[in-house]
Amino acid sequence: MDKSNKETLKRFLGGIPLAAELYWLVRQKDNPIHSRFSLKALNEALPEMVADVKRIRPSAAVPRKKVFIFASLHYWIDQTTITAMGLAADNHDVTLGYYPYFDWFTDSTKFDLRRQNIYAQKVLGSASEVINTVSFVNYRAPYTVLPKALQDAVREVSVFDTQYTLQIEDIDTSWPTYQFRMKRNQEAAQSLLAYLRSNKPDVVIVPNGTLQEFGIVYRVARYLKIPVTTYEFSDQREAFWLAQNAEIMRQDTTEMWAAQVDARFGKDQLERIQTLFEYRQKARPLENFTRKWQNIPSQGAEKVREQLKLDKRPIVLLPTNVLGDSLTLGRQVFTKTLADWVSRTILYFIGRPDIQLVIRVHPGEILTREYSMLDVVKQTLPELPEYIHLIHPEEQINTYDLVSITDVGLVYTTTVGLEMALKGIPVIVTGQTHYRNRGFTYDPESWVEYFKLLGMILEKPSQFKLPKDKIQLAWKYAYHFFYTFPLPFPWHIKVWQDYETHKLAQVFSKEGKKKYGNTFRYLVGEPMDWTKMNHNGRHA
Repeated sequence: MDKSNKETLKRFLGGIPLAAELYWLVRQKDNPIHSRFSLKALNEALPEMVADVKRIRPSAAVPRKKVFIFASLHYWIDQTTITAMGLAADNHDVTLGYYPYFDWFTDSTKFDLRRQNIYAQKVLGSASEVINTVSFVNYRAPYTVLPKALQDAVREVSVFDTQYTLQIEDIDTSWPTYQFRMKRNQEAAQSLLAYLRSNKPDVVIVPNGTLQEFGIVYRVARYLKIPVTTYEFSDQREAFWLAQNAEIMRQDTTEMWAAQVDARFGKDQLERIQTLFEYRQKARPLENFTRKWQNIPSQGAEKVREQLKLDKRPIVLLPTNVLGDSLTLGRQVFTKTLADWVSRTILYFIGRPDIQLVIRVHPGEILTREYSMLDVVKQTLPELPEYIHLIHPEEQINTYDLVSITDVGLVYTTTVGLEMALKGIPVIVTGQTHYRNRGFTYDPESWVEYFKLLGMILEKPSQFKLPKDKIQLAWKYAYHFFYTFPLPFPWHIKVWQDYETHKLAQVFSKEGKKKYGNTFRYLVGEPMDWTKMNHNGRHA
């Protein structure tokens, strides 16, 4: 049977009561029903986890808190299930809510979704002795009326989802992707509103908290005034970012920085963060960092000058973000969009032949689906003058080499802005990024202020180089962003790489509690105390 006929049959069977259930009994035989929706590893590990939880948690103790944790997509179900088991071992009454979707951007037939649901229920059913589970395929509430605040939230999340999926900022609400995400998000909002109203957990825990059903759960919890914790992973193993009653992808470091800005910053800390950036420059990972931030090691300043044919005129570096990246969504301060800022900035430099503008398109755009910052540049100015240089994402140029010859930096939210400040370069920040307004960047609030500030700095860039105290402040902030803001946590999103060395019995041992105990308390809403840090960037 060809693919189109198979899909037609599945859509037909999806409308027949118990068809998927009968198929499961007769044909499926407990196998994963889709190569992209497999819980095989989880299924194998759960009996051991359940046994560990039963041994660890006190048998007669009253549960500390009623916790609701949410997941969608199979890899998040894996990760949140293990997290839920950890919370159960820590003596909480835990419910895992989930959608058994295999991706966020294509619709499943009712037949496939019901099969995936049966499969997920069977796997998670083996954890029923220690955690509760609820499938929101089963818990539907289509007649729940959404208040205006949540209707607006559904629309906002659907816009973000469309931008993220298509990697484009200007979207049309008539597009199929937006309509699809609206449908899913609307259904999720109705179901989660009905469920959380009825069950009233003490705290809601949800990954990300900005996009897709994760964003809906966060907003419903906030609407109901239920304490909510969001978390997300970076490229650091054994660590994650965590926020209470806020979207973690906003990376709000305000409280952390307030607690650490006047704290000791010693030689050992400075050397540690300097070593990290040395390795990033060399395109080599360090410590628990797994990502190579460059596709080529540093070649030196003269090499990059020669490659780009740069002369002695001042150099302005504009490193872009990836369009639709979750760290750019909703980050406007005074611009309409990231692309709007790039376009208007290019037009400004048409009248500045005395300055060399270097636009470094993010290497991550190699993976973009359609629209790119390259398109933004070309649509703004099809023919670039000799003093405006466009570096394509695949070009073998190390960004740190560009930083080494830069006089002025212009950024939206990219971390390169922080890295330029470490070198004493004056940086103008136009988006709402975590290092904005931390004391070592220029942070305009309007287009008028932006262009006035840019013109002033370009007159004599050397006069705006950061003084030593500002550079030291930038290094201190960078240290705490990379070593204090991420909290110790045993199970990354690639959870099965961690589980064998971080089983529940180890995590909740005396040494494990010393390392991870505070993080588990923060997950369930205990107020975070950023002063409880030692000088290795780990909780005391």
